[in-house]
Amino acid sequence: MIHSTEIQTNLKKTGTWQRIFFMLIFAVILGLVRILLWAVVLLQILSSLITGSPNGNALKFGQTLSLYIYRILLFLTYNSDDRPFPFADWEDHKAPD
Repeated sequence: MIHSTEIQTNLKKTGTWQRIFFMLIFAVILGLVRILLWAVVLLQILSSLITGSPNGNALKFGQTLSLYIYRILLFLTYNSDDRPFPFADWEDHKAPD
């Protein structure tokens, strides 16, 4: 059973509050990136309808964007302590060649 002194100690940890602050920032970024991802989806649909194949540049960008979203979700769910871009290099979110 958790005692009230443990709870008070936990509430005073600045690291926890700092993480919560960054989680809020990344929740907002995630919302914006999701809109961008839907734009890529629509671009790919249009490209497929018009040219018969997906756009190669949008494929690479969509993959990178998906990996970025994945990194954000790992951070938000406490599965990673690594903060994604803009607190890390964007290169960390590219798929291996």
